[in-house]
Amino acid sequence: MRIDNSDDGMSDRGSAGGVRSPGGATIPSGGRPAAAPAVEVDVADRGARVQTVLLRGGERTWTVVDGQHRSVSAAEEYLDYLRVLGRSPNTVKSYARGLALWWQFLAAYNLVWDGVRLEDFGRFLAWLRSGDTPQVASIERRSPRFSEETIAVRLQAVASFYRYQHFNGVEMAGRLYERVFSSRRAFKPMLEHLARRSGSSRSVVRVSRRRRASPPILGPEQVAAIKEACASWDREAREWRGSVRDRLLWSLLAETGVRLGEALALQHRDWHTGLGDTPWIEIVPRKHPHGVRVKGGAYRKLFVSDELDRLYGDYLFDLCERGAELRVDDLDSHWIFVNLEREPRFRPLRPETVRSQVLRLRRDLTGRVPERFTPHWLRHTHATALLLSGVPDHVVSRRLGHADIQTTQNLYGWVSEEAEQRTVAEWQAITKRWRVSAC
Repeated sequence: MRIDNSDDGMSDRGSAGGVRSPGGATIPSGGRPAAAPAVEVDVADRGARVQTVLLRGGERTWTVVDGQHRSVSAAEEYLDYLRVLGRSPNTVKSYARGLALWWQFLAAYNLVWDGVRLEDFGRFLAWLRSGDTPQVASIERRSPRFSEETIAVRLQAVASFYRYQHFNGVEMAGRLYERVFSSRRAFKPMLEHLARRSGSSRSVVRVSRRRRASPPILGPEQVAAIKEACASWDREAREWRGSVRDRLLWSLLAETGVRLGEALALQHRDWHTGLGDTPWIEIVPRKHPHGVRVKGGAYRKLFVSDELDRLYGDYLFDLCERGAELRVDDLDSHWIFVNLEREPRFRPLRPETVRSQVLRLRRDLTGRVPERFTPHWLRHTHATALLLSGVPDHVVSRRLGHADIQTTQNLYGWVSEEAEQRTVAEWQAITKRWRVSAC
């Protein structure tokens, strides 16, 4: 297993906790080995940090270790609780990052996690922004270490950790939340008046977030450029030049709005070719060797175009030419997107492989696509295109797999608002067509 410290710059001293097995593998609080014996870490005391853990089944998870490479038992207990609840690997990783930063803060301020006071959480926010220890008083203005959005996410992880510990008898945890009987939200559900009777829980320590900007999208020419960079059709040779697999993946993301993990989790039995009817795919929650999953764990059915269906047929023919039928026992229940050029061939494609492909596309299409675009931008693009074409919000919400239509409206409400404002701005052109009868 290896250390993942690429995002949060975790370099301060940490706190001890947990034990290690004789072979060197970290044993979390649950008492079972969490990883293989090999540990590739520095010997120096670099403090609390996030540890990537490779499980025996090939899946990855994350934990928090101290400077001596021992599991921080309180943090691991909570992270293991999240795993038992079925939280996504990305959620576990994000919360592990927040807890690692919290343990760095505790070490810098000489605090213990179950003995903190409310004002220590305010100091934690200041420390996240500046990184200054109690012995340092900075008088110069500097750029904050993290954005306010990142700080809010890290604070949420710590607050959630203490909310869990509240049920374990930690006194401080109960003071981080207050019960309120009103809401400042602009949108209120139909039964809001009933919810006020029991109230709702709200964090006492909060970070002010800026209003969410409109999600980034790609234009039709940019989407076409990405697909052409993957593979293009040679009219003379009547064959594809490039990677049909990659073109299928990006075409699928653009046409259906599925998340990258949902696309990588597709199996051939989930793709139902048209055969005279409209083709469709199934988004089925299932375990994946690389930890990708269907967010929310809900099944849904998505119709696709004949053009995308034909592209899938070309890709399937390419797989057979490469010998997939001979190497895979049951192709129908095998993953659609697999390794083709490198060993192990026909094994499920990793998200990291797609991220490497994104870097190549950014480089090859410099000046033609945004330099920071990601696969998720195509999801935003798909939703925006549907709403601009007049598709109702609840239909878009179901297609995207949102658990609540309010999520769709929060993310893409600006599309409807801009359309309404544009209509109002054109009122003069509309009124010119009115006929006014003489009185």
